[in-house]
Amino acid sequence: MLYIILAILMFSLLIALHEFGHFLAAKLCGVRVNEFSIGMGPLLFAHKSRETQYSLRAVPIGGYCAMEGEEEDTNDPRSFYSKPAWKKLIILVAGSFMNFLTGFLIFGLLFAQASSFTIPVIDQFMDGFPLESQAQLLPGDRILSVNGEKIYTSSDLVLFFSRAEGDTMDLVIQRNGEKLERSGLPLQLRDYQYNGTTQKKYGLIFKTIPNTPLEALRQSWYQSIDMVRLVRVGLGDLITGRVGIRDMSGPIGIVGMMSNVGSESPTAWLAVLNILNFTAFIAINLAVMNLLPIPALDGGRVFFLLINGLFHLVTRKRIDPKYEGYVNTAGFACLILLMVIVAFNDITKLVGG
Repeated sequence: MLYIILAILMFSLLIALHEFGHFLAAKLCGVRVNEFSIGMGPLLFAHKSRETQYSLRAVPIGGYCAMEGEEEDTNDPRSFYSKPAWKKLIILVAGSFMNFLTGFLIFGLLFAQASSFTIPVIDQFMDGFPLESQAQLLPGDRILSVNGEKIYTSSDLVLFFSRAEGDTMDLVIQRNGEKLERSGLPLQLRDYQYNGTTQKKYGLIFKTIPNTPLEALRQSWYQSIDMVRLVRVGLGDLITGRVGIRDMSGPIGIVGMMSNVGSESPTAWLAVLNILNFTAFIAINLAVMNLLPIPALDGGRVFFLLINGLFHLVTRKRIDPKYEGYVNTAGFACLILLMVIVAFNDITKLVGG
């Protein structure tokens, strides 16, 4: 129960930080904010300071930043609608930026405690590795990409080696400052003697470097952009049918996974660290998902802003904001339907699991 409460608090904090990004950007851009709410549903507490009501609501998942003229034009010169496009864009992307920054900072905090990092540079090969040669791979080679996917960390290699289809892989390596292509390498899992036992491995042992403040920041950045890429990979799997809607998770599933991460950790301290790591992943996932060009999400509004800009360049007119409202309302309805389906899946998985 403790980890469930902690997971709910962490998830709620991510939503609050997202909305705070919108709020802060709106204030800096001179937009009137009518209400800043943490949580959804019935009002528990409210305090009005100048023009803005600060609210705490009963449902601890969600929140919003209600700006004047956000959905339709008003006569208020400080309305969202009246601001130039570049200010609107800043406000719209500020929530996702805040989530990405949160994930990056959490990774930085976690990586600062590491003593060393494994990097995608081959240190040596396991006994019997068949591809050691000048024309294939040598110790000291840095793996830059696998099957077209850029490699930042050693964990990238684990991911994209495992996703490789067929009997061969295409690698790009760096050797003595020169980029070299190694196409059609039969790099497959084989039986190797490792730590005294026979295990399925690729036969590569990678270099380990000591941690420094600069390296911790670099690895935090790599991990953050890797999380962005994982969203793209996941969406690609969904589109191609590699995974289905059944495999998706919403707030209920995320809280459940966070709780499992905590409860399955051997110590309370490790539980906190693992939950923080998962929180960073969710933070960056939220940042990217919110910028997808889907109606009712920030990305959909950014897309409509760009369309409106192009329409103005051609016709010297603006699209009536009510039409954006119609599109967002329809998109919101579809989003709610998807959330209901995903929530049902989450509940059935929790009950069944």
